[in-house]
Amino acid sequence: MAIEWNEELATGNRDIDSQHRELFARFDKLLTACNQRKGKEEVINLLQFLGDYVKSHFALEERLQVEHSYPHYGEHKSQHDSFIMDLHGLETQLSQEGASLPLVIQTNQTMVNWLINHINVTDRQMAGYLRTKGCS
Repeated sequence: MAIEWNEELATGNRDIDSQHRELFARFDKLLTACNQRKGKEEVINLLQFLGDYVKSHFALEERLQVEHSYPHYGEHKSQHDSFIMDLHGLETQLSQEGASLPLVIQTNQTMVNWLINHINVTDRQMAGYLRTKGCS
């Protein structure tokens, strides 16, 4: 299953869009590795990337939301916090089991859900609001 970035997912904010593109590219690497039966090796790289990514990316999104009085900030932040908890769970699973097939499957499910539901729905809604405030 390929999940690719497309311009319909663009928020209009150069930094956010760049970070989202990178997230899609990293997930694509995992999917490609899985198709080559090398998912166990690549899942470690993705989880390491996500550890850094969520800190900077979520901070950027949340700062913009607060600065522009985004009315759904609490819900959006809650989704970020939930993803961080999911990520911690994956990291714990990695440290306990190593790069196992169940970890690869769970990581894939978590990422697909995030890319489809959060970026495609929640972030697009946020972007629409920010554009009305002249933020790009």
